[in-house]
Amino acid sequence: MDFEWTEKDRAFRARVRDFLDRELPENWDEIRRHGPGSREQTEFSLKFCPKLAAAGLLVPHWPAEWGGGGLSNWEHFILGEEMWAAGEPRGAQYMNVNWIGPTLMRFGSDEQRRRYVSQMAAGKAIWCQGFSEPNAGSDLAALRTRATPDGDDYVVNGSKIWTSYAGLAEHCFLLARTSGKAGDKSGITIFLVPMDTPGIDVRSIPSLIGHGDIHETFFTDVRIPASARLGAEGEAWSIINYSLANERVGIPRYELSARVLEGMVNELIVRGAFSDTDVLARAGAAAAACEAARLLVYRVVDQLANGKDPGTDANIARVAVAKADHAVSDFGLDFLPDTYSGGDHHAHLAHHERAIVAGIAAGAAEIQLGIIARRHLMLPREAC
Repeated sequence: MDFEWTEKDRAFRARVRDFLDRELPENWDEIRRHGPGSREQTEFSLKFCPKLAAAGLLVPHWPAEWGGGGLSNWEHFILGEEMWAAGEPRGAQYMNVNWIGPTLMRFGSDEQRRRYVSQMAAGKAIWCQGFSEPNAGSDLAALRTRATPDGDDYVVNGSKIWTSYAGLAEHCFLLARTSGKAGDKSGITIFLVPMDTPGIDVRSIPSLIGHGDIHETFFTDVRIPASARLGAEGEAWSIINYSLANERVGIPRYELSARVLEGMVNELIVRGAFSDTDVLARAGAAAAACEAARLLVYRVVDQLANGKDPGTDANIARVAVAKADHAVSDFGLDFLPDTYSGGDHHAHLAHHERAIVAGIAAGAAEIQLGIIARRHLMLPREAC
């Protein structure tokens, strides 16, 4: 197995780094402190992403007919690594790039693709995902939000929770039940819902992880046309399996964790505190966790690049990324606790806040471990 990047890959990475050096403002660290769902970073992304698009660096892996460059999955992940290493200046728009856009290209109607995909490719669209509910977190089959057919429309009633970026999103990728009851996978349908539709109420959830990142979203007699449905009724489960395979490996946070860890080590060296054997061992373990996450993600990228279904490898990679986040955050808290307050080490606190939700976003780690136990290790359900 060859772990070396090609000359073309190295040139693409250098191109991305040059763009970031040129376009990120001096106060970028201050902007990103607020979180990707904040008004500050959302407004920044709506200026930054069109520049990325103009440079051919927003959706380089998308087909040319949809505004992409037809580049490979590997170049997509090189781009993602560099964006996350810089603190993810795309904000909430990374979801469009990684999985909402590709899902619409594959399953959307001609009208839906024309309406939505071009805006995503131009860097001008903010979306949220309406998945989790108060009694249906990572168990999507348990969701209760219902879309009832009414003539040429559907009427949606229910609620979502932990809805990332809903406060400023223009559209919601919504899962709702059109038939059956909680637990029935075959009765779930996807809708593409404008967030200014009457009857939608968004309430921010105060949290440590960023201003405006997570919300409760309530749907009360929300009327949407049948044309807002993505795919057929009851088809959500197969579509979501495709989407989540991209989402779970589409956030290379291991790159951010590795950069943060490097900064922590440099700070300890300056303080003369990087000689203790426990510190060295813990730093090595955290670095190893980042590298393990990288290689497990690369295995999935390779499968996707070759047209293969990654299966449970995507779940394994997802867990490894969360473990890397936690290893670096725990290292910093144990050996540099004073840097988590004040204004001199923004990256440490920002990373810690993201690590808090690393085991929840894109499917709780415990759920991923259960899937790995049943489908990868073939353990009986009662043992999981």
